[in-house]
Amino acid sequence: MAKLHILKEGDETLRKISRPVEVITPRILTLLDDMLETMRAAQGCGLAGPQVGVLRRVVVIEVEEGKPIELINPKIIAFSGEQEGPEGCLSIPGKWGMTKRPEHVTVRALDRSGKPFELSGSGLLARAFCHEIDHLDGKLFTDIATSIETE
Repeated sequence: MAKLHILKEGDETLRKISRPVEVITPRILTLLDDMLETMRAAQGCGLAGPQVGVLRRVVVIEVEEGKPIELINPKIIAFSGEQEGPEGCLSIPGKWGMTKRPEHVTVRALDRSGKPFELSGSGLLARAFCHEIDHLDGKLFTDIATSIETE
């Protein structure tokens, strides 16, 4: 595994729409492994392909230590409720913003073997699903933040 370079705000790659993964190749599996290592090293709880310069619809999330979630071609299929809270991003270091997100979110994705699955989450996991899938569509949390603060 290898640590990857995390792109920062201002890099136009972060504003591009990622393409679906058509075939899960060894390269995609290595990317997932490397993204997880990179996210953990940066002390984040989520990382999307565009943040490491790869315009593919892949996401890793770990809101509970030792329980990583890998999502290939994720889509939000249901959401409900609302939460408001602080949000940050590994691609925008030193900034936080208040955002509104759904309280409960269900996603559909492929696992690393290509098998479809659905996963639901609330609170921080729901926020992470939305935040990372936004990255796949070229959106940043600063686009929806009601206020921005710097550390």
